[in-house]
Amino acid sequence: MSKFSDSMRSHLLETFSGDTAGTPYWVKNIEAGEDVGFFGPGSASWAVHGGMPTMVAGIRALLMQTLHPGAMAGVHDWSRYKEDPLGRLAGTIQWLITVTFGDTALAEYESSRVSHFHDRVKGTYLDAQGIERTYSAGDPELLYWVHVVFTDAFLGCHQAWGDDIPGGADQYVREWSKAGELVGVANPPRSEAELISAMHQFNVEGILKHDERVEETIAFLRKPPLRRSMLPFYRIMFAGAVASIPEEYRRILGLKKPWWPAQWLTGLILGLLRALLGPSSTSEDAARVRIARLEVEGKLAS
Repeated sequence: MSKFSDSMRSHLLETFSGDTAGTPYWVKNIEAGEDVGFFGPGSASWAVHGGMPTMVAGIRALLMQTLHPGAMAGVHDWSRYKEDPLGRLAGTIQWLITVTFGDTALAEYESSRVSHFHDRVKGTYLDAQGIERTYSAGDPELLYWVHVVFTDAFLGCHQAWGDDIPGGADQYVREWSKAGELVGVANPPRSEAELISAMHQFNVEGILKHDERVEETIAFLRKPPLRRSMLPFYRIMFAGAVASIPEEYRRILGLKKPWWPAQWLTGLILGLLRALLGPSSTSEDAARVRIARLEVEGKLAS
């Protein structure tokens, strides 16, 4: 492998896992579990979250999250994304990957940790009608919004650039509803149609809003403080994320679909990243080691 490839691989692993070797400390916890977990090999969640399109899905999810002024207020008032954007990204990835590939106890613990961290997130915001409202990270509406936009982003990006999903889109949405429940989401969508309807309802009810905070966050996401060697690749993936967002929400964000073939080029970039990083993640590998150990120990039902 060339020096450029080695350097790029190291930068990518550090960006998305917080570790230049691509194996952060919490992956060992995934290997040490005592059951298959909520999903397991062959699940829709493993297929979606173990694929390269997750790199674009994270961008799309963050863009979509900004449209709810309550969620945006929480990010603006409490998030450290400007001071430590990669640390915040790594923290989000830790929860997503742990719930996906960890055993049930670890997934529950990690979700509880995230929920506890959010307990202090509260304040006020102006809604789309200019009325001041209070918010907290545990508000049912905000939890629901964040869950549906994340589910939609990972599903949509995998549909655009990933392989077939075992059981299809409905199976993924149904499986990942469990992750929503773990962090307090009440009655999350359990099919693709329910997911699309749930998001659309926020728009119909006039909840979504474009303001200067949205503009500020978009500007940051458009050009984050990444290493210069990574920026050309990131800019293509950002454009791909924008292109993948349904027109209904892209219009509110004030973003236009790129005139150039952003989705096609994003696919090329993701193929390159797969070649650099390998076909499977260290987290998935750790989960498979755990499951193989449990099979040898006779702890799994036949």
